[in-house]
Amino acid sequence: MIKSIHLTRFKRFSDSTFQIHPDGISFLAGGNNSGKSTLLQAIAVWEFCRFLLDVEKGRPSLLPNYHGQGLGLSDDEFSPISVASLKHLWTNLKSQIPGNDGYSLAIECRWLNVAGVEKRLKLALALTNDRLFIKTADTNLEEADALPAVAYLPPFAGISSRENQMSGAERRAMVGRGLAGGIIRNLIHDMFQVNEKERARLKEGRPKIKNSDLTRLRKEDPWEVLQATMAKVFQMQLEVQPFNELYHSYIRVKCVKGTWDGKKFKRHPNFQPRDLMAEGSGFLQWLSVYTLALSPSVQTLLLDEPDAHLHPSLQTLLVDALEEIVVATGKQVLIATHSTEILRWADHSKILEFKGTGARYLKEDGQKISLFIGLGSSYAPKIDPLRQSKVMLIVENESDARLLKAWTDRLGHQWPNGLVIWPWTGGSTQRKQLFLQLQAEVPNLKALSLRDRDDLELEQVDKATLRDKSVSNTEPTLLLRVWRRRHIENYLLWPAAIARAANCTLQEIVDLMAEHALVVPADFTSKDVADAMVDARGKVLALEDLRSLKHVFNVTPIRIAQEMQPAEIADDVKGLIQEIIAMCTPEVA
Repeated sequence: MIKSIHLTRFKRFSDSTFQIHPDGISFLAGGNNSGKSTLLQAIAVWEFCRFLLDVEKGRPSLLPNYHGQGLGLSDDEFSPISVASLKHLWTNLKSQIPGNDGYSLAIECRWLNVAGVEKRLKLALALTNDRLFIKTADTNLEEADALPAVAYLPPFAGISSRENQMSGAERRAMVGRGLAGGIIRNLIHDMFQVNEKERARLKEGRPKIKNSDLTRLRKEDPWEVLQATMAKVFQMQLEVQPFNELYHSYIRVKCVKGTWDGKKFKRHPNFQPRDLMAEGSGFLQWLSVYTLALSPSVQTLLLDEPDAHLHPSLQTLLVDALEEIVVATGKQVLIATHSTEILRWADHSKILEFKGTGARYLKEDGQKISLFIGLGSSYAPKIDPLRQSKVMLIVENESDARLLKAWTDRLGHQWPNGLVIWPWTGGSTQRKQLFLQLQAEVPNLKALSLRDRDDLELEQVDKATLRDKSVSNTEPTLLLRVWRRRHIENYLLWPAAIARAANCTLQEIVDLMAEHALVVPADFTSKDVADAMVDARGKVLALEDLRSLKHVFNVTPIRIAQEMQPAEIADDVKGLIQEIIAMCTPEVA
């Protein structure tokens, strides 16, 4: 596995060395343009160049004392990453240096072989008349040495409706153009085919596979692991359709829904399998990352923002699933991420923070908060306003704040000026830690934390104040609040307001709610509303289900909130808004 990378004149790094953990997961963190993706791209280019030299000029071209010419290729043959032109590989776009032989860009990777001896391979690149030349600049490789097997996955960009069977070169080109989703069926089909052959081998001469062989297969075989994970995480299995290259023009993979009892997957009766493309982008991105991670041909996996389109819960599940693969196989995974949800739970020693022209692993857990709140992070723009106003509202996402603002307007109140909205998906304990770190940066800080109750026991939420009783909090200027109803969307489920927002009849809304086994009581606004209203899956009914308000009536939560009359707004909401306004009102001396 790779242990260090030295870059010479590659993009923003003119002369930088990066030390990385040779196994396990490393999280590459830092602000935009800090170099996270650049490092991954450099390794991907190194792998591409190494592969080309090995294939086109043979293993001697990677060994010491090779005196052959460099390998030349045109820009349309360069496929590891997407660049506007080959010149963009060079620092400041300058590929020519006076007095230099032309090979002015270099990428060197170092790793340990099975005997623990450090190996190195430095590849140099030159650009002449829009033609790229590659050669080995320095190495201590021997003929029998194995090289790291690297795979790069750029940010997900969706999948195609039709996917042909592709060669290795075509697949690399697709990934390099940022179209990794375009090869997902190829990866799945290959995995399935290998599994079919192995099952046939194990069954040969027997009526069925031996239990011991079946147990090992289910534990180690990538296809078996993939299917078990899909069932466990998504209650789904993949169904690969027969493919014959003589008369099939594209690979077909369908999805089957069902239930997973921990051992077996049971398909829903009469469920009609649907094409992979019909699934959501979050699922497809998750699947593409996980499938590539399972590939036995990959030792070092480079993931560029695999969390970009994933719900926070799926982000955590993906990292957990990758950890299981790493533990089982010893793979090395580098993940460039902006996700505070991922970084919050990651061990600090696995976080490689990018600053200036280099990067270093964090030495203590407290450094994570500094990374989040502005020292090279996307939260930097919030710090200066916070220093001025000294009041903040911590919510799960910006949309929650928009709902509160809409309700405030409908109640005839003025939303506080200067109140800083801080999205943060962690629980109350993590929010308390965030507050304490911010308080060190912003003296006299006041904050109100508000989140969904989700599956927290109702008894853990104070009925009168919405205080989170599950966390000990002695900070006088930090208010930890939790909605008593399961989701903030539960407070939008008043049929009359929804009907006005959706421009439909009241009966249509009532009928749809009945499909979800929900009858909204007359005392909808009361703190004593029936448990069915408190525990309803409001987010599912409003947004997530195929028969949700959003999908059926094309009405969004914010539109519903904007249509609600003061008498239709719940007492919990009214009390919470009053508390926010009071927090932001200057004290009279």
